[in-house]
Amino acid sequence: MRWSVGIEAEGDRVLTREEVVELADAVAASGGVASGIGTSRYGAQLIVEAASREAAIEKATGEFTAAAARAGLPAAPVVRTEAISEEEDARQ
Repeated sequence: MRWSVGIEAEGDRVLTREEVVELADAVAASGGVASGIGTSRYGAQLIVEAASREAAIEKATGEFTAAAARAGLPAAPVVRTEAISEEEDARQ
């Protein structure tokens, strides 16, 4: 099943446009988009295949963490996750 997973991490400084563009490039392979310009939070919306909501969040979190590292962003704790399956989205 395909899931759309939103993830945000919060750091201790404001991110630049260039840093978030690097994150966007890093998550693009996962059908992702990035956010966080001018804030201390950076995030992404990723598309993953998983059997359950928990598995989708776990998989997306791993992809997000790796993408943030590739983008050169400082490690920061994840402060928000949410996931919706294609089926749930179609019903809404």
